[in-house]
Amino acid sequence: MKVHEYQAKTILRDRGVSVPRGIACFSVDDALKAAQDLGGNRWVVKAQIHAGGRGKGGGVKVVGSIDEVKEVANQLLGMRLVTHQTNANGQQVKRLLVEEGVGIDRELYLGLVIDRASQKVVIMASAEGGTEIEEVAAATPDKIFKLFVDPGQGIVDADVSALLERVGLTGDHAEQGVLFVKALYMAFWDTDASLAEINPLVVTTNGKIIALDAKFNFDDNALFRHPDVVAMRDTDEEDPAELEASAVGLNYISLDGDIGCLVNGAGLAMATMDIIKLYGGEPANFLDVGGGATAEQVTEAFKIMLRNPDLKAILVNIFGGIMRCDVVAEGLVQAAGVVKLSIPLVVRLEGTNVEKGREILEKAGLDMVTATTMHDAAQKAVAAAQG
Repeated sequence: MKVHEYQAKTILRDRGVSVPRGIACFSVDDALKAAQDLGGNRWVVKAQIHAGGRGKGGGVKVVGSIDEVKEVANQLLGMRLVTHQTNANGQQVKRLLVEEGVGIDRELYLGLVIDRASQKVVIMASAEGGTEIEEVAAATPDKIFKLFVDPGQGIVDADVSALLERVGLTGDHAEQGVLFVKALYMAFWDTDASLAEINPLVVTTNGKIIALDAKFNFDDNALFRHPDVVAMRDTDEEDPAELEASAVGLNYISLDGDIGCLVNGAGLAMATMDIIKLYGGEPANFLDVGGGATAEQVTEAFKIMLRNPDLKAILVNIFGGIMRCDVVAEGLVQAAGVVKLSIPLVVRLEGTNVEKGREILEKAGLDMVTATTMHDAAQKAVAAAQG
């Protein structure tokens, strides 16, 4: 689960991490009042969407008057902001963050993620703040320094200090930085976050260290422990198809291709998408119906996939273990009776009750192409989509 920048900063502020004063706004009037309440003569008006690159996309503006606050708020609210992390249509801006202006002396990068290989939290720091960290990692990976935190021992001041020294923070800045990193680490740990990113982390002109921007992602499997985080969820920022799938117990992620995939098991789903690409096709979605899907869930899966106007073919790839092939077959028949299937359907069934499943499909007389192996299925699906 993702949250907006202003929500991430609320989490940080509540745990002692220094952030600029700011107010979330949902209208132009809110923005004007926020600027007046904050005081001063310089503000930053930021579009709030679940995507990076907002500054480059024109979604972050520094203004020097109340009139400019009004003008920029009018421009941003309702616009479709396109960044490198959105699709070509962008994401509609429905919320703003108005913050006090900050004098910047230096910009750094600080991030925390779970490193699966070491099973530890890794703290990453770089002196190249304010830019896309992916670009730094690709061009100059030696400028990113890492500290792996042993969960049994916890964060150690000396280790953090050594990390910060490598990005140029010494003396009082290093002391502030150690406190900052420790507070950020605890915010990450306490909320079961999967990502925390401060970019940029700035040293201000008056010598303070603050999080000028903040991004948090959370482990969906741990959200039951954090109702306060769940309350921050903004479904307007999520794919409607993914929300609909989640509501009926399906794991669905929209992609940019034209071949729909209905598969049981995340591993098989990934392999199916890989083999589609191997034969020159592009998957339109990741869809894992799981091991215990019902015929009704299979029907809903077809409905969700068929709402994609770019879909040109569907590949059903089932290896029956817990998930029985006859249940999938019943779902396919039921779906065919509910939805109007006007695109090619390729079906590959193997495993538990496979003969019964094939018999159900044969008796139903569905207009489909059968396949015996994954290679066969992928080749036929790609040919159907291209043809």
